[in-house]
Amino acid sequence: MKTVELLFWIALLLVFYTYLGYGLLLAPAVWLRERIRPRRAAALPDELPRVTLVIAAYNEEAVVDVKMRNCLALDYPADRLRILWVTDGSTDGTNERLAAWPRADVLFEPARRGKTAALNRSIGCIDTPLVIYTDANTMLNPEAVREIVRRFDDPAVGCVAGEKRVRPRPVADSAATGRRGNDEADMPSGDPDKTRTGSGATPTSDAGGTSVPQANAAATEGLYWRYESLLKQGDDRLHTAVGAAGELFAVRRELYRPLPEDTLLDDFVLSMRIARAGYRIAYCNTAWAEEEPSADMREEGKRKTRIAAGGLQSVWRLRGLLLPWPRPLLWWQYLSHRVLRWTLAPLMLALLLPLNIVLVAGSPHRLLYGFLLACQLLFYAAALVGYLSARRGRNGGLCAVPYYFLFMNLHVFAGIVYLCKHKGNGAWEKARRA
Repeated sequence: MKTVELLFWIALLLVFYTYLGYGLLLAPAVWLRERIRPRRAAALPDELPRVTLVIAAYNEEAVVDVKMRNCLALDYPADRLRILWVTDGSTDGTNERLAAWPRADVLFEPARRGKTAALNRSIGCIDTPLVIYTDANTMLNPEAVREIVRRFDDPAVGCVAGEKRVRPRPVADSAATGRRGNDEADMPSGDPDKTRTGSGATPTSDAGGTSVPQANAAATEGLYWRYESLLKQGDDRLHTAVGAAGELFAVRRELYRPLPEDTLLDDFVLSMRIARAGYRIAYCNTAWAEEEPSADMREEGKRKTRIAAGGLQSVWRLRGLLLPWPRPLLWWQYLSHRVLRWTLAPLMLALLLPLNIVLVAGSPHRLLYGFLLACQLLFYAAALVGYLSARRGRNGGLCAVPYYFLFMNLHVFAGIVYLCKHKGNGAWEKARRA
């Protein structure tokens, strides 16, 4: 029984540390660091550097026009900003739509070998000192490029991670803004700035606002990313952000090293390789990429499965970072913020309930373990309410939080299966967006 008791407390503490404890320790560590060695404020250089904005796109016909308008609205000199689309394998009208935009440079080959292969191929066609990567379906704030360039003012910064934002999408705007799914995007009519409104939106709510199933996906996904943003800010202020998200990040051109083509999380592995080489990943919350939430939790599950699979793959491929030397602070951040989430924490979470039941039955401390069991059962009951609410198209309220927490952890196990089935393949099925 002592062994069971020890295992229970190890599991409980590990789960708590992974999801809350690390953040609680991070706050005082940041406070202490900024008083011992504050960083100077970053500034834009007198002469703005040339930048290439890379958009890897597969069958993104529906969002080409709105994305290009977003790119042209960026507050950065046109002669210093190249817009490069890599459309390998696309079989829809992506390339035809891009032909209507003079500022869009296009790299295309018929074979679809995945996003990583496309990025590897594109780097040979880039000669600018800074390269910014973004997704076709994400919209950048006008100041994004300038803010990213500002962070490269520090020569120790090798990568800049932008902020990801998730927003619910009003159904009434679906035709005007372009989306994945069944909607048609705006189509150029001679001049790319003159468009006609697309059609085909299927309203899923009575009013013109956000649909309830979509709102559920948006609320839970958005809450997760807000918490992630707080942790990333803390990581950056302490030492370095731990990885970048593909919605918006940038690297110094000379630091890019080709990745294996079956890499699932190219953004994470690329950025962490740069950190491993001794550079910092700066987190820039003044440069953000906004995207629609997944269409529903099933579509979000596709994303979580692939991310979990990519996370497990990354832990192995970046296994040199599992040793605390020569960069112990990076090791602590990486282990706490990433590795535990993708490996031990989901397993420990799965063990907590059965171990608790055993302890209630056999431990002399039945009152303590009975209370903890009641807390666990209440947590799972709330998650069940959140799940049933999502299934019925209702807002789960606070119950959506435990539901999404369990949802994320369960998909780590689905990620293991995905990784075994997709060895050697870097392409994936896109999750449908709202």
